[in-house]
Amino acid sequence: MLMNRFFKLFRYLEPYKWKVVQNVVYNVLGAFFALFSFAMIVPFLKVLFQNQEPVTEPMAFALTTEYFFHTINYYLTEVMSNYGKPMAMVLVSGFVIVFSLLKNGFLYLANYMLAPVRAYTVRDIRREIYHKLIRLPLSFYSESRKGDVMARISNDVQEIETSIMSSLQMVFRDPLTVIIYLGFLVAINWQMTLFVILILPVSGLLIGRIARSLRKRSFRGQQRLGEVMSVIEETLSGLRIIKGFNGEKQMEEKFGQANSRFARLMKRIMRRRQLAGPLSEFMGTIVLMLLMIFGGWMVLSEEPRMTSENLILFLIVFSQVINPVKNFSNAWFSIQKGIASVDRVDELLNADEKIIESENPKTVEDFSKEIEFRNVTFRYEKEDVLKNINLKIRKGQLIALVGKSGAGKSTLVDLLPRFMDPVEGEVLLDGISLEDYKISDLRNLMGIVSQESILFNDSFFNNIAFGCDDAEESGVTEAARVANAMEFIEETGDGMQEGVGDGGNKLSGGQKQRISIARAVMANPPILILDEATSSLDTESERVVQDAIENLMKNRTSIVIAHRLSTIKNADMIVVLDEGRIVEKGRHEELIQHEGGVYQKLHSMQSF
Repeated sequence: MLMNRFFKLFRYLEPYKWKVVQNVVYNVLGAFFALFSFAMIVPFLKVLFQNQEPVTEPMAFALTTEYFFHTINYYLTEVMSNYGKPMAMVLVSGFVIVFSLLKNGFLYLANYMLAPVRAYTVRDIRREIYHKLIRLPLSFYSESRKGDVMARISNDVQEIETSIMSSLQMVFRDPLTVIIYLGFLVAINWQMTLFVILILPVSGLLIGRIARSLRKRSFRGQQRLGEVMSVIEETLSGLRIIKGFNGEKQMEEKFGQANSRFARLMKRIMRRRQLAGPLSEFMGTIVLMLLMIFGGWMVLSEEPRMTSENLILFLIVFSQVINPVKNFSNAWFSIQKGIASVDRVDELLNADEKIIESENPKTVEDFSKEIEFRNVTFRYEKEDVLKNINLKIRKGQLIALVGKSGAGKSTLVDLLPRFMDPVEGEVLLDGISLEDYKISDLRNLMGIVSQESILFNDSFFNNIAFGCDDAEESGVTEAARVANAMEFIEETGDGMQEGVGDGGNKLSGGQKQRISIARAVMANPPILILDEATSSLDTESERVVQDAIENLMKNRTSIVIAHRLSTIKNADMIVVLDEGRIVEKGRHEELIQHEGGVYQKLHSMQSF
């Protein structure tokens, strides 16, 4: 189950499989040349201790250790007989240098090939998460903390990179190295190699027991980090209120508690993680000492089963096996920690998108008759926000939605561009359910100006032309003029190319709203949705923005969520919502005559 989650990441390796293959090949070559350099120790020791037996005849080629050592001994015999023993030692040393150069060269090439795999795999994971965030419905973000979502796309993905992707070289390199080295050890002495194979799993079991608990703590650690990020996001968003109400100390305490919980958990995680190296090294030392005792007995017995040179070679090669095994155990700890992040990322990637496009969606460029809400009910979790809504909006009409906060006005208009879908009933355009249309075509029919002006940290031009791939300067300028925005745009140093700041913080509320209106004008939609577009403005700004809105609504079907009833007196139909139901419908003159009606009460309160 655990490894299944780890191997899920391998689907991201598919585009880079040939680089992975090259990495494996270079690692194998590096391991072989490492063995050759270690193998030269035996002839070096024989020459040094004058145990070299003369070999006068070459041997037929074969892929065996016997052929390798026979050939080396043959050339050493030739060199010693012609140039003396010191030159033979120089020759052996030269071979070691050449083999070491080849080994390290191939290991560098292996890591060179793996570098883009690591970098691009993480890029692909982050891109898939972002693509998912864009597709998820708005209801998902009303139920999830933004800080937690930010932690998943930043810290969790980074944890995957550091904990798992950094372990790929261990996954691809170290097992191969261990297998090759063990094969060489078998060729030297199979009894000692069998002894090694029987002992090593014991240390693996001890390390595995610690690793299992690490993953659970790591998952909780990433959750704690999400809490910290949420507090930071709340602080940055509400800094004006925090300072205005002297809430700095309260927020510092809240952040301090979340930060301390995260730190305490990370302390325990790091202590367990740091145990991997010392534990595996200690177990390796025990195994090495047992091997020295066992090997020494085989060398010193009455009938020696191996030579002292081979014992030294065996121990040196085995010492090189310890590092890959140690790396593998460290990688296992890293993978355990990273799998917790994989779980959190998968939880996001597997979130129900809810807004699904039909297999063969209808295209639509305009509508000719009407929009209809037919028996529509919508709920967040268990609470109904809209209850059995029936409403028809004819093309060209100006429809106003009024009611107290929480009545369901914004939810009702969010169903039109399919930000959400009703749980019961359906919304139709020209008699066809919205769910049968292509989503991008449907949203192209609609321009949205919300109560909160959403601007991006970009230029006036790019904010107004947002979503228009082929926007021209003249079109953007005309849209800004219709929205009464050109006056303050021209006052800036760079005009249309001037930046608006983060979230439009260089602009006043009225200016931001006029840029939002210009964006809607630029889109030139047949359906316009205005969600309390002037409710947060002062009187003078409201007048300018209201003029821009009236310019925008000409020859369009408009749905207006109204805060100030004075702005909707000329609406073709006013729809009054209360607790998710339509309680009244009609023109302004009709509704204010309705004694004791909801609209009359709202109108009386505002008139007062």
